[in-house]
Amino acid sequence: MQFIYDFEEGRRTDKALLGGKGANLAEMTHLGLPVPPGFTITTECCMTYLKEETFFDTQLKKQILEAIQRLEEKTNKSFTSRESLLLVSVRSGAKFSMPGMMDTILNLGLNDQRVRGFTRTTSLAFAYDCYRRLLQMYGDVVFGIPKEEFYELLEKKEQALGKPADSFFLNEQEELIALYKQQFIAHQRVFPQDPFEQLFEATKAVFRSWNNQRAKVYRELNHIPYHLGTAVNIQSMVFGNSGNQSGTGVVFTRNPATGEHVLFGEFLLNAQGEDVVAGIRTPEPIADLKEKLPTAYADFVHYAQVLEDHYKDMQDIEFTIENGQLYILQTRDGKRTAKAALTIALDLVTEGVITKETALTRISPEMIDQLIHPIFDEQAIKEARLIATGLPASPGAATGVVVFTADAAKEFHNTGKKVILVRQETSPEDIEGMVVSEAIVTSRGGMTSHAAVVARGMGTCCITGCEALTVDEQNKQVKCGELVLTEGDILSVDGTSGNLFLNEIPTVIAENNDDLQRLLAWADEVAELRVRANAETVLDLTTAMDFGATGIGLARTEHMFFGAERVLEMRRLILADSDQEAQDALDRLVTFQQEDFYQMYQTVQDKPMVIRLLDPPMHEFLPHEPNEIRQLARKLGKSPLVVEEQIRRLQETNPMLGHRGCRLGITTPAIYQMQVCAIFTSIFRLLDEGQTIVPEIMIPLIAEEEELLHVKQFLIETIDALFEEAGIEPISYEIGTMIELPRACLIADDLAQEADFFSFGTNDLTQMTYGFSRDDIGKFINSYTEKKIMKSDPFQHLDQKGVGALIRIAVEKARQTKPGMLIGVCGEVGGDPESIAFFAEIGVDYVSCSPFRIPAARLAVAQAALANKKVPIPVTQ
Repeated sequence: MQFIYDFEEGRRTDKALLGGKGANLAEMTHLGLPVPPGFTITTECCMTYLKEETFFDTQLKKQILEAIQRLEEKTNKSFTSRESLLLVSVRSGAKFSMPGMMDTILNLGLNDQRVRGFTRTTSLAFAYDCYRRLLQMYGDVVFGIPKEEFYELLEKKEQALGKPADSFFLNEQEELIALYKQQFIAHQRVFPQDPFEQLFEATKAVFRSWNNQRAKVYRELNHIPYHLGTAVNIQSMVFGNSGNQSGTGVVFTRNPATGEHVLFGEFLLNAQGEDVVAGIRTPEPIADLKEKLPTAYADFVHYAQVLEDHYKDMQDIEFTIENGQLYILQTRDGKRTAKAALTIALDLVTEGVITKETALTRISPEMIDQLIHPIFDEQAIKEARLIATGLPASPGAATGVVVFTADAAKEFHNTGKKVILVRQETSPEDIEGMVVSEAIVTSRGGMTSHAAVVARGMGTCCITGCEALTVDEQNKQVKCGELVLTEGDILSVDGTSGNLFLNEIPTVIAENNDDLQRLLAWADEVAELRVRANAETVLDLTTAMDFGATGIGLARTEHMFFGAERVLEMRRLILADSDQEAQDALDRLVTFQQEDFYQMYQTVQDKPMVIRLLDPPMHEFLPHEPNEIRQLARKLGKSPLVVEEQIRRLQETNPMLGHRGCRLGITTPAIYQMQVCAIFTSIFRLLDEGQTIVPEIMIPLIAEEEELLHVKQFLIETIDALFEEAGIEPISYEIGTMIELPRACLIADDLAQEADFFSFGTNDLTQMTYGFSRDDIGKFINSYTEKKIMKSDPFQHLDQKGVGALIRIAVEKARQTKPGMLIGVCGEVGGDPESIAFFAEIGVDYVSCSPFRIPAARLAVAQAALANKKVPIPVTQ
């Protein structure tokens, strides 16, 4: 088998085999860009090696040796001799970009003898700078020696000699290298002098980095499958640290924070790439390169446009300049904020580069969520105490308690507190703390530092390069002038402006911007599923309508009874000692409900609204604390002991399986009759006002066809009597059922004969199918996912094999009975993009979700429709 591909052999379509970096290096080589030659070891080799380490020596090593020989011929350099040195970089590269999560080694191939030869063709300072960097990276990546230990040795040596390392004499350079080697020995390791041993062990280490903790966390966060593995890219070195006519940089072809169509990035002269992303030195904006190295800058502008035109998307480009000659080391679709992603997608459509359909695939539903979440209140921010300003690396607004380590971030987060991670600079090891942080603040680093890139990818608010801060991570404090903050103090972070404020600042909901409305209008044009909302309060209904809901898929009537006055009447009904007492309570409740439904219908106007009749067991409305029971007894004029006994009798062993849903309607029909009365009398008022309404009434928890028949019959009788009493010509209405029991799925063809519509209650259906309590799953779901027993919480992402199979059966059976039957989903997964794709596939008509999930769901249903077409989406107009 072919385990290794030279850059000339691959193409951009080979990402699964060559990883994103390797495929793009091959593509750029094919385009004729100045790419240093090299080769890629495939992702398949990674997974084979992780399963069977002997594979490396028995099969892979031979092909690596052959590839190095070809590289020597292309470069006219040698990987082993002391003259014309070929040095290489060893970089990871998975199918999906995972910036900073895996490992890299530069300058590989140097040793004690070759570095002396290298000095003759470069300079003493340059050659030993490269060797020092190799030792540090090799020690860190291959042997796990913390790189900080090497930095500390370097600083002590510079302080002792009173000069920087690039001014050391030969003996001083060799003394520093000897100190580095002693650090290896202190960890029971020896730095290998054989370049091939260095290469083999570095390659293995990069393979192993696929399984390091930060890579695992990043994969889980971004839903990247484990089985993909990483490729390893071996590339001939070019040196940005070879003088002031050399340098390195990272540049985006458009602003990754705002989407503005300008080059955005930074560079450092006389530096290697790790210096930029590590935030150790403060880089300069890319525009300044025009003055310092005009020819290299002009070449870069040209190649940047070539790459964006070719990939038809904003590119993140790494480059190195060696003695004035520009080299392109990497390109990839740049990670960007939600705001930038939206702006770039729309601009590319306007420019005629991509179609509307392609633009819809460029925005994720998670990005939509970021666009509609809170920002700082404008007036409050004027009055807030500004303590520092840094670089606005990732926009957003967040408040939380200050923490200084990833571990502290996790600990505070686990106690329910929102945290702000404050550090000198983050590193890939901090990923678990970054994931749980509301915002990230660093005192060092630029707009392309590790903190900035990762935060933007996660949609997390971030400020970098906040140099006014002196961060003392060891003593858990940060100083800003005279101000000293310690762990637990509160900060507010504005990632849009780069401003850092003391204490909490209230937030407001950002207004829907025109760009988002434009994108969602395109989404609606291609969507096959419709998006409704789960809402019943006027505020939630208004929000849902503003966010573009096509109707209400679930209005939960039990939520209307929890006000103090209303819950008292509900309790009076439940604990009534006589029919008259119960009727008096119902008469008062129907008044409340009439006004509720009147306002709800006024809000949704002509849009459909499914009203679910009372679902929970009666005891949920009753108090449990002794003091509350005594207060209730006093209001009802009863003995506390009597009330306590009544409540005790109503308690159920397993209320989710007990006396609830349609079972209440069967045993106590007066409650459902009261609700239907309230619905239709409110409609009568609206009919007088000229509003046309087709009510949709949903009966919950049906398991038997006879249950549905029974409840439906007395509801129809009640409704007919209301029309007759009011002297109004009957209007159309629908009575459907919520499918939330496995048995209901299996007899859906029978139920469809009596139901006008179905709506799947996936919360209860999942609960009943698994035997999991949705309220208690949090006690063990983390253990299940960590041990890979389950991929995710089935209440958040539909279990397609089990629960999904039941839903598919129910849809098929229902449509056999009624081909045009309206079928929706109103459980929690109705707003989950992954689940939405499944619902689109099986022919559901609409999904329903909470109001703030509607914009993301509108995009998700459009993406599902595009995916189901199973045809390539055109890229150009």
